[in-house]
Amino acid sequence: MASIASVYRTVRDLANKDFNGFISQDEFNSLAQVAQVRIFNKLFDELKNAKRINRQNFDPGRDKSKFKQIQEDLAYFSKLEVLDKTVNDVFVKPDDLARIISMTTDNPIISNQSYRKNIEIVYDEEKIERILLSDISAPSSDFPVALISREIEVFPSEVEVVRLRYYKYPQSINADGTSYDGPPTLVLNTSGGITTANCKDFELPEHYTDDLVIEIAELMGVNLRDQFLSQFATQEQVQKSQQ
Repeated sequence: MASIASVYRTVRDLANKDFNGFISQDEFNSLAQVAQVRIFNKLFDELKNAKRINRQNFDPGRDKSKFKQIQEDLAYFSKLEVLDKTVNDVFVKPDDLARIISMTTDNPIISNQSYRKNIEIVYDEEKIERILLSDISAPSSDFPVALISREIEVFPSEVEVVRLRYYKYPQSINADGTSYDGPPTLVLNTSGGITTANCKDFELPEHYTDDLVIEIAELMGVNLRDQFLSQFATQEQVQKSQQ
């Protein structure tokens, strides 16, 4: 995963190069998660473009496929939650939900045959009203429908449990490589050195390091001419660490 220490060192050097001066630990941490979520959200737009290129047979394919790369990166954030209906007859969204992938009923699998039903997802309240009032497309146990708003309503009402697949928001990784339910965090000691053991790295893959640098720098107001400047600063930090 992308190292918060590496990103911080590069951003700090870029800030100095751009004559904007010192970036504090608190300022950096306040921007780190914002930058990570921005990049995460951009992946969905990039996926749409990659799909279009793939359909036009312009995608290189295999390990060089942009479509495959983005799918693999997003797959890390895919989760499955089994949700029970509350006393208010709704299902509560997971706290880390970013985007819904799909939803099904939680019916059993018997003799290798699944009795789960796909749930059609609707975000428009006018549309759900038309569906509920329709003699042809009204929800049934075989064709359930969900309205997604602040909470999740599923029709017909006898659906008590649903299986929700979704992309979670990126959070962070502990120094030991385990997931942490919180934002990426830089920790500096009293002399300004990085306390690596207490830092929380980004949850985005390492190849998004340059993107994170650019996002944070832009949030700071640092003027980056192009991505090469970020790559150059990263290389400088690698050389310094090897000396």
